[in-house]
Amino acid sequence: MSKMKTRKSASKRFKITKQGKILRKKTGQDHFNAKETGNKTRKKRNMSAVSKADKRHVKGMLPYA
Repeated sequence: MSKMKTRKSASKRFKITKQGKILRKKTGQDHFNAKETGNKTRKKRNMSAVSKADKRHVKGMLPYA
């Protein structure tokens, strides 16, 4: 049986921690940020955990992670 392929788009977007959590970048950072408060901009810099419902889909895209 051949090896499963990793979806490269998913490998660039998600990070898996040692404990098995899947982290993603927060949305809305690319443009239209001038009107937002500094507090909101700083919160967007941090990574966010993927929900348990979506974790199964991400694991399917990253078979060897």
